[in-house]
Amino acid sequence: MIDTQTVNVESAGLGRSSRRDRTITQVVPVTFTYPVHFTEHLFDPQQTLLRDILTGPEASGGQPPRVLCVVDDGVLAAFPGLEGQIQAYFAAQLDLTLVAPPLTVPGGERCKSDPDVVGRIHEAINAHGIDRHAYVIAVGGGAVLDMVGYAAATAHRGVRLVRVPTTVLSQNDSAVGVKNSVNAFGKKNWLGTFAPPHAVLNDRSFLTTLEDRDWLGGLSEALKVALLKDAAFFEWLEANAVALAARDQEAMDHAVYRCAELHLEHIARSGDPFERGSSRPLDFGHWAAHKLESLSNYELRHGEAVAVGIALDCTYAALSGLLPEADWRRILDVLRTLKLAVSVPELGSGTQDATNPTSVLSGLNEFREHLGGRLTIPLLTGIGQPVEVHEMDHDILRRAIALLEDVQAQASSLPLSSPHTQGVL
Repeated sequence: MIDTQTVNVESAGLGRSSRRDRTITQVVPVTFTYPVHFTEHLFDPQQTLLRDILTGPEASGGQPPRVLCVVDDGVLAAFPGLEGQIQAYFAAQLDLTLVAPPLTVPGGERCKSDPDVVGRIHEAINAHGIDRHAYVIAVGGGAVLDMVGYAAATAHRGVRLVRVPTTVLSQNDSAVGVKNSVNAFGKKNWLGTFAPPHAVLNDRSFLTTLEDRDWLGGLSEALKVALLKDAAFFEWLEANAVALAARDQEAMDHAVYRCAELHLEHIARSGDPFERGSSRPLDFGHWAAHKLESLSNYELRHGEAVAVGIALDCTYAALSGLLPEADWRRILDVLRTLKLAVSVPELGSGTQDATNPTSVLSGLNEFREHLGGRLTIPLLTGIGQPVEVHEMDHDILRRAIALLEDVQAQASSLPLSSPHTQGVL
């Protein structure tokens, strides 16, 4: 084939120098398909969903699929019998092989900040012969799923991952996407991969024991995607905020499902599922959230940080004249009805100098670096009406921070004409 190509070039009258400047353009179309199931009591021996997923058409013939299960220690604390239940489930399935008792890992951001935890999973994958036709099942919150996903994606250039998210935030957002990551260099998600899961299994029964802060914190991602993409969903959240705060399970089921649906639609239809561009529209409120998590040494949970980040960006948009005051009030009222803080001590920490790493404003440049291009921040011109900006005025951000501190300190929201905003509107 190469010789024929060379003859064709020379017969066209092109000289030898052109032969050194040839180009082959390769196009590799790839389609990823994975199901996101909503169920309950996943590890009940009578529940066939997990078995059906693991023994489906992609299972290797001849031998029962080999499975390594990794479980968040926080989930085990909330469900003391879960480890035995998982082993009993696989013992009852003759067409599956659990290669070892479930591997327990620390939950929360600590698992993403300790390279030894990823190393333990790599060691287990190696020791138990988990190959590309076997499975790693991750059971836990978003941080554990991120970390286990990173380990699975980097073993054998990628082994099959089944995610079993156990928090509101992971069921409605992080687990249904294609990203995996760990923290490094003091920065969130600095190491990571884009690797779609084999399947996502949302078991509503895991939500029943969540602390209130985890039950409510995950709703910040539902609010985020509603504000960006679905004004009707925002109105539903607004109308059902009291029920959600009171832990109404049916209301939460709808919130989780619709939030996951909107995230999946964006991944499939945005044209940039692996974020090769300089924009991440679904990271509304996240530039500040990631920095706040770091400044709190990850004591602040992701959903809580996102709530503050949403409040900050909405307040900034209102002070800048982008977002109507009435919409700003509605958004902050929903956040507070959901018992989510709009300000935390880390928001006002440091000198508020963007070059100072202890200031939340330094998160803008870290966010730009993470995107790999120019700064792109999604803001709102109305509910369900996003707009992208490429710079943010630091003075207005400082006013927004001061205003949110006042709002958090008082029982009722302050008007935008407070002393911190004079001369802006």
